[in-house]
Amino acid sequence: AAAPLGQVSELAEQLEERLFHRYGFHNGLIQERLQALSEVLERVEEAQAELRRICSTVEAAYQDLCL
Repeated sequence: AAAPLGQVSELAEQLEERLFHRYGFHNGLIQERLQALSEVLERVEEAQAELRRICSTVEAAYQDLCL
């Protein structure tokens, strides 16, 4: 099963802390990568919400037509 997004976000934060600690001179690059990851996760969340809306619509249409 996929990890919940909150858990993924928490792990990303932990990873960020460790990376900053060990590779301080790469901070800028790491920050950019983590920002990109954060944006991807946001888009995934939006896509999931959209899919849930579509599923609800299809379910409602199915009930109207078939039940």
